[in-house]
Amino acid sequence: MASIGKPIDRVDGHLKVTGRATYAAEFALPGLVHAVLVQSTIAAGKITGFDLAAAQSMPGVLLIITPDNALRLPTGKGGSQPVKGPLLQDHDVVFNGQHVAVVVADTLDRALAAAARVKVQYRRDEAVTDMDAVLAQAYVPKSFRNGARPADSRRGDPDTAYQAAFAKLDATYVTPIEHHNPMEPHATIARWEGDRLTVWTATQGISTAQRTLAGHFGIDPAQVRVICPFVGGGFGCKGNTWPPVTLAAMAAKMTGRPVKLVLTRAQMFTSNGYRPRTVQKIRAAAETDGALQSLRHDGFNLTSQAMLGEFSEPVALASEFLYACPNVAVSHKVVATNMSLPTYMRAPGEASGMFALESAIDELAATVRMDPLAFRMRNYAENDAHEGKPYASKALMACYTQGARAFGWEGRAAGTRATRDGNVLVGWGMATATYPTNRQSAAARVRIGADGSVLVQSGTQDLGTGTYTVMSQVAADALGVPVSRIRFELGDSALPHAPVSGGSSTVPSVAPAVAAACAAAAGKLRDMARADPQLGWGDVDASSLQVQDGAVIGPDRRIGIAALLARHGQSSVEAVAESGPGDEKKRFSLHAFGAHFVEVRVDAELGEIRVARYVGAFDIGRTLNAKTARSQLIGGITYGIGMALLEETHVDGETGRIVNANIAEYLVPVHADVPAIETILVENQESRSNPLGVKGAGELPMVGVAAAIANAVYHATGVRVRKVPIRIEDVLGSA
Repeated sequence: MASIGKPIDRVDGHLKVTGRATYAAEFALPGLVHAVLVQSTIAAGKITGFDLAAAQSMPGVLLIITPDNALRLPTGKGGSQPVKGPLLQDHDVVFNGQHVAVVVADTLDRALAAAARVKVQYRRDEAVTDMDAVLAQAYVPKSFRNGARPADSRRGDPDTAYQAAFAKLDATYVTPIEHHNPMEPHATIARWEGDRLTVWTATQGISTAQRTLAGHFGIDPAQVRVICPFVGGGFGCKGNTWPPVTLAAMAAKMTGRPVKLVLTRAQMFTSNGYRPRTVQKIRAAAETDGALQSLRHDGFNLTSQAMLGEFSEPVALASEFLYACPNVAVSHKVVATNMSLPTYMRAPGEASGMFALESAIDELAATVRMDPLAFRMRNYAENDAHEGKPYASKALMACYTQGARAFGWEGRAAGTRATRDGNVLVGWGMATATYPTNRQSAAARVRIGADGSVLVQSGTQDLGTGTYTVMSQVAADALGVPVSRIRFELGDSALPHAPVSGGSSTVPSVAPAVAAACAAAAGKLRDMARADPQLGWGDVDASSLQVQDGAVIGPDRRIGIAALLARHGQSSVEAVAESGPGDEKKRFSLHAFGAHFVEVRVDAELGEIRVARYVGAFDIGRTLNAKTARSQLIGGITYGIGMALLEETHVDGETGRIVNANIAEYLVPVHADVPAIETILVENQESRSNPLGVKGAGELPMVGVAAAIANAVYHATGVRVRKVPIRIEDVLGSA
């Protein structure tokens, strides 16, 4: 009957394919009106006035909110969250696309039309739009990783070791601004009932949204309810509670009506963060046998002006531990510009940082004339030298060997430009993947009914990754019933608390809570059975009684749960349990690992680059659902292909305006860009990271993809490209 690990279909799949899954913008409320944002057209300066006459005279317009009449909020700190953008509390403008007004009307079309008629007067100041121009003004972030650790670290003497080593590399790698672009834009419906606020909003963290909104409006979190049963993708941009959510709630309070606010695709580029541009400098050295002697990784990332907060991209953290090297130094600095605040984007830190590190590792391998895979195996780290701890589990060597075997890596030509197929240059590349195994506190409630049904609840989210399904599987196995008997509910702050769905932490956090709640409910049934004099199990140890298939099973008989509950006058039994991290991070280094192998084909005359073949092998611990896990792995690799070859946000240097704020000109992979992808789930079960031995699979598969493709392009063409996306012009003429 065990369901964990099996590739069962999504339990919410039928709702989605029939259009009955309700997303944030689709809830129908009586009296609903519509809000539209008005955004600045300058990057720096001050609002000096508004001309609202034309907009206010248009039919259906109910309210235009500006800094002159906006509700004064008791805090600009977002409750437990740092400031994520302006909330119409002042007249300052610090980026192009900043929200400067909100128009509310009785229909969406009327709100859009009126918003287009709002005129804003500005005093324009000089804006900083070029990160490179002010790189010398970079500074150490004030709160790196929310103060959890220092921005810089060092062991050994990297500079002296670098000078003494045989093979040296001193290179700079660049990654651009990238935007998340989930299918579902940010959307919020807000309704006040007295001093109680309900919001239906697209979020990766309903509890975070609850706390933030409570802080903004000066009320208790218990007065705020956040509902989000389905999310149409997030990738990090829905992890924070951005200004449009608060502005929708503000508009609802000021109009006394429920208000819907849905961002346009263009507004998604300025309203909810992005992956910041990075400049990464790597100095590394190795001996003739390939042994790494020195590694220095210095990262710089674009951030916003101070009034919006600060975001640091932790690009160099993997360099601290991934390879065995006695002399390592890393640093992180940020560069303030007139851009909106960056945020977490799928595999934050590692996605950008591993492009630099894994490209540099390949460059060193070429310098000492070693196969790239052999070079990585030569420098394999058995323990985490940075933290001085063993890994809770690490199957990276198995990822290397199984991935290489499936790809046929032993057939790789040693030199560059060595393989042709007519006019096409063929190259093979590889890279390592790693991502932290994160876990946070979460709670769950389980109710077992007399009819054999099981209701499981937790205030988590499903971003489309399969949370409904895998939690149902965990509960089914814990109670010995089919998945069809489980109903899992999430997406409501009224349910037991759960953390934000980010950092690949949902399954490692929530699944143990679900298992614990099921165990507690089963324990109550066992206690009830032992207390029943007719069963004669009073002296039987509770551990010898099993709760399975709708019954309590003892050494000599079984009793159905329905009958047991009826005899005790109950219709159900309920239990709540919480699960959270212990001291595992103090004892172990917690990470997931993987290896990428890719073949690219480059047209020697046109420079067109195509990914032709892909194999990825991953250690994600215990696999809860083989089908949803594979979907996650394929999705992450596809995301990485976009990073390597397509995705880049362009900013006009004069105005600070994003000029490709749409998905016609902001390029993402389509089916024709993605080959058949073979994924390998490397067996690695352990319980040191968390009770179920699971590791998140959301971010890991993206890490290293861009480097693997860049390494393959080098192998094909002999051209080393140290920035992404790799364009035709970067390799054109390489023949």
